[in-house]
Amino acid sequence: MMPRTCVAPSGRFVYGVHKPSYTVSNLRHGDHIQALGADRDFRPVHNHVNFPPGDVEEPGTDIIYEIPNALPFRGVTYILKSWADAKTADPTAISLPKPQACSFFKYIEEWGGDSELPEHRIDRMFRSLPDALKLALATNSTDPEDLRRLSEQCCEFVYDLETGRPVGLVFDNDENGQSRAAIANIHLFDAIANNALLPDDYKTVMVIRPGAQGGSEIVGDWQDQGRGSHVFEYLRRNSYIPWGHYAANMADDAIRYRIEDLSLKDITGMRHLYYQRTYVRVARELGLPLPPARATLSAETLEELRCAIGHTLNTNGRTSRPRFNATLWGWNFGFDYSPSGYRLHASHQQIHQQYAMVPELMSSDKNGQPSKEPLKAFCCGDMIQEFTDKYRNDTGRPFFDAYLEAIRSNQRLDGRRDRENSLIIYEDDRVMLFVPKAQTSQWELQIVTCGAIGNILEADIITRSALDRAMLIAMKMLSALGTRMVTVIEYAKRFDNDDSDQRLLYAFLPRAPESPGAFSEAQMRWINGHYPEDFAVACRSQLPGVLEEID
Repeated sequence: MMPRTCVAPSGRFVYGVHKPSYTVSNLRHGDHIQALGADRDFRPVHNHVNFPPGDVEEPGTDIIYEIPNALPFRGVTYILKSWADAKTADPTAISLPKPQACSFFKYIEEWGGDSELPEHRIDRMFRSLPDALKLALATNSTDPEDLRRLSEQCCEFVYDLETGRPVGLVFDNDENGQSRAAIANIHLFDAIANNALLPDDYKTVMVIRPGAQGGSEIVGDWQDQGRGSHVFEYLRRNSYIPWGHYAANMADDAIRYRIEDLSLKDITGMRHLYYQRTYVRVARELGLPLPPARATLSAETLEELRCAIGHTLNTNGRTSRPRFNATLWGWNFGFDYSPSGYRLHASHQQIHQQYAMVPELMSSDKNGQPSKEPLKAFCCGDMIQEFTDKYRNDTGRPFFDAYLEAIRSNQRLDGRRDRENSLIIYEDDRVMLFVPKAQTSQWELQIVTCGAIGNILEADIITRSALDRAMLIAMKMLSALGTRMVTVIEYAKRFDNDDSDQRLLYAFLPRAPESPGAFSEAQMRWINGHYPEDFAVACRSQLPGVLEEID
């Protein structure tokens, strides 16, 4: 039996079509007729429609498409035909509105009329706001004056005596004698510090300057002085990721908060640190000569190290298996707080990427006692491997061969031949950026390697460059459509997996304002309001401007 996937071995997409019609037995005991109000002619409006006298007959509701995800562990996508048909007339209109201008300070000025309010009254009005309104203002204000005043309520600054601008924070000693920034309201502090309209000198002293967020050591950096790009690599030792992780953060002399401010050099720098850290760690495990300390590897030296690792793994086989044989990589872009205090996405340093390595095995306990049977450590790429193995065994065809063929030969979900049917947004010789047939986020995009490359150890310098470029194109495209929060994850195969079928895959998962995630999403049932082909049209409409900006 074919695995539950939309990718048929023939290289075509397959999906379900629901055409519901049904009868519902009326088991209601009584009627509860009430007035709902009145119409414009003052005639009463009642709720009779809610209390039918007999059984309910539904002769035929809207068609619903049920699309199994290409990768079964990612669930199923449902598209209501009437919703999607409404977008088909003009797919380029698929977008999110830009944030509206918001300024409490200007409102106060207008409220004061012709008389100028004294400074102490303005300050008191800001301080008298309820915390929920302060938090809403911190995340939504487009006025640096609002943000400056709010920041001075949640932390204490050291000021330059001549300019009056902040040059640092005031620090206290905690109960352990450790020096900590004196922050009175951490939620408000976080919200203000993540607002792109906060003046850069405030951003720098609050969160960006090395050490402002704590004592994490900087163990790498990448710099292109000619382009003004500079990235620090922080070590997160006490990490929620076992064995620690690393964060590639834009430095304090290259502040980036918005995707439109991000350059290809910035992406290259962040990704270079990821490649460099991974290659050096694997080389150390394999006993290979390491590059000199206190130096950033050039792209050419990095490629030489990658080739040496590949040669050692291919030559020595099972005798030279690194303990850490998989990568973990991700990027949370964007930040928001609801006024109730729910953090909606990300953390400090929105334009930063996190990465780590995952061991093959981990020790285990059984009933609270050490066990002699190790467990396999989790890596999300393993789920792809398990599925591709099953797909090939059940169908006789490599999954990614069929998947790429299905993408290239795609036909519209609604069957229309007068509309564009391509899912591909951008492609070069090494990578493809496309809209998946079953989007798990309403605006999901994916990047896949075109050749048999399943992880960054198999990716040569040209492929790595192509991945970096496609990644920036995807993010700028989503930003141009109005996206403000995006999670990006990498699915990679383990280094000692010689199966050439599994490809390196990146998923871009935007958060839509009205899709917070509820019971449907918890069941891996993803609800979409457009056809994937139409979203591809919307993305391609932004491509010329994005490419012009990058090049």
